[in-house]
Amino acid sequence: MSRVIWIVLDSVGMGEAPDAGDFGDIGCNTLGHIMEKFPSLKIPNLKSLGLGNIDGMMGIDPVEKPLASFGRLTEISAGKDTTTGHWEMIGIHTKTPFPTYPNGFPEEVIKAFVTKTGVPGVLCNSVASGTEVIKQFGDEHRLSGKPIIYTSADSVFQIACDESVYSVEQLYEMCEAAREILVGEHGVARVIARPFVKDIIKGYVRTPNRRDFSLKPDPENLLTEIMKSEYMKQEEGRILRKKQSVYAVGKIEDIFAGVGISDAVHTVSNDDGMVKTLEALDIVESGLIFTNLVEFDSTWGHRRDVVGYARGLEEFDVRLGELMKKMGRIGDKKSDDILVITADHGCDPTFKGTDHTREYVPFLIYGKKIYQGHNLGTLPTFADAGATVGELLGIPGSTKIGESHFMDLYTF
Repeated sequence: MSRVIWIVLDSVGMGEAPDAGDFGDIGCNTLGHIMEKFPSLKIPNLKSLGLGNIDGMMGIDPVEKPLASFGRLTEISAGKDTTTGHWEMIGIHTKTPFPTYPNGFPEEVIKAFVTKTGVPGVLCNSVASGTEVIKQFGDEHRLSGKPIIYTSADSVFQIACDESVYSVEQLYEMCEAAREILVGEHGVARVIARPFVKDIIKGYVRTPNRRDFSLKPDPENLLTEIMKSEYMKQEEGRILRKKQSVYAVGKIEDIFAGVGISDAVHTVSNDDGMVKTLEALDIVESGLIFTNLVEFDSTWGHRRDVVGYARGLEEFDVRLGELMKKMGRIGDKKSDDILVITADHGCDPTFKGTDHTREYVPFLIYGKKIYQGHNLGTLPTFADAGATVGELLGIPGSTKIGESHFMDLYTF
């Protein structure tokens, strides 16, 4: 194989997982409930791949001849957050959940943060909505210079600062300091920079300069195995051995703290992520193009914006059509590229609260040499996706957990 394009539709779940009750998520269904609200949603490319053919899919009609193989994935790790979901995809089983702070961070953490960064104190230190917290504390932050510290139901330490008070670079330095503090029993999954500005008309609004500072994953994973692997290339009459690459698009680099990433580009929106994924096809010769489309989660899921979520799916589908077309022929050569589409958890915008939801996620695999219309059924772990991607790239046994379905999918 030469290349796999793996797109994670952040939070696009497809119905409550078997253990949803353990997470308070009985009745959640991100895709199903969006389709209930918008039954005529225009997603022809996703439908043509077989999204509606997946077992248990609600609200999307199956097609007679799906272009892709398809199934759904079950999460086994102890969490429903971005880090846990992505780590499981590449073969890391998180058995102990990352710590959360429903009552805010303890005094020793805040004191260490203030001492290490030299800031004059902090504001908030509680569970809060990211858009509301800057409205509530924005003025005081600008007057006092105290960063706004808040968390959510996820394992996150979030730092919000006005870019006119602290530059983006200074905010990132604060996050790096916090990351050094937040280890061991307080080892949150992510420290997140949340820069904002004051707009004359809209008031306080976030900027696209968010950045995540994650814990480092187990170095034995799919991504590092890909980077160690080689492919053969003919140049000037000689056969050369070259390393495969992992090209990260969006917040993938942040989620894995750079581990197993050879090149990365950050994005400001889903559409920017798809544009950069299309551009990556002209850059990456062999290996994995790994893309996260975060707006489904951050912009629409957590804010319970059903209309925005539905519109985002339609916009993605248009770009998906462009990607499928470009995959079929790169330059003047026919392409053997393989497309994989999954999600990392749910975030049902019709459900209670604003938290992620414990759901099955779709698994679509498409390419010239992939069987069309093969139903993989319900798979027991997200890691089955990673194990399959590894073998598609010529690396069997690339993950500690998960089973490859290469033999079920690939037409020799």
